[in-house]
Amino acid sequence: MQIAIINGPNLNLLGKREPGIYGSESFEDYFKQLQQLFPAIRFSYFQSNVEGEIINFLHETGFSFDGILLNAGGYTHTSVAIRDAIAAIKTPVIEIHISNVYAREEFRHTSLIAPKCVGSICGLGMKGYELGVKYFLK
Repeated sequence: MQIAIINGPNLNLLGKREPGIYGSESFEDYFKQLQQLFPAIRFSYFQSNVEGEIINFLHETGFSFDGILLNAGGYTHTSVAIRDAIAAIKTPVIEIHISNVYAREEFRHTSLIAPKCVGSICGLGMKGYELGVKYFLK
């Protein structure tokens, strides 16, 4: 089984960025734990602050992988292009958010990508990625 994890803008700063919201663990450290927890899964990890690069990676993985976990960060609320990329691919996508976006600023309450995803996980910290993996293992 192959699962791609795609993190969008500013998520390269996890562990440093607003630890009260996002925690103090880097994604790289968490990713190692995820790989140990699910040794039978081939993970591919991609992070970019650039919308077009995220779209390109969705296109690259969206016809051959078994699942995609996408934390589009701020693009969740603004990117019609990422929404269209999700709609165009075959691989199911789960929207992931580390923080509870519904307990934050009102502009974060609207997700343009959620209607094209099989589901959304938010507010459970990094554990949301693990739960997404478990969904694909069902």
